[in-house]
Amino acid sequence: QVQLVESGGGLVQAGGSLRLSCAVSGSILSIDRMGWYLQAPGKQREFVASITSGGWTNYADSVKGRFTISRDNTKITVYLQMNSLKPEDTGVYYCNLKRGWSTPIDYWGQGTQVTVSS
Repeated sequence: QVQLVESGGGLVQAGGSLRLSCAVSGSILSIDRMGWYLQAPGKQREFVASITSGGWTNYADSVKGRFTISRDNTKITVYLQMNSLKPEDTGVYYCNLKRGWSTPIDYWGQGTQVTVSS
């Protein structure tokens, strides 16, 4: 069983920075991709960034150049460094582990709240 625990959320002013962490426990496979998703108030959960075990990254257009995802395979922890934060970055950030390709299985953390004030 895989468990994901996020931390690092909080309140920050626009233009500020936060770093989110996601600690992963359980059996991890080399095919697993890790990622972050944002659920803004009143909206559906949407993709923010992802990283493979080999370090390949992908970002939503809205965060390119501002957010950086990284992965510590020794600690099995995934980070999301968020710089130049905007009010529209506000919401609950969820850590995700995606396993498999044709019909992937998704594991989710409980989420961490990020609030960016203008």
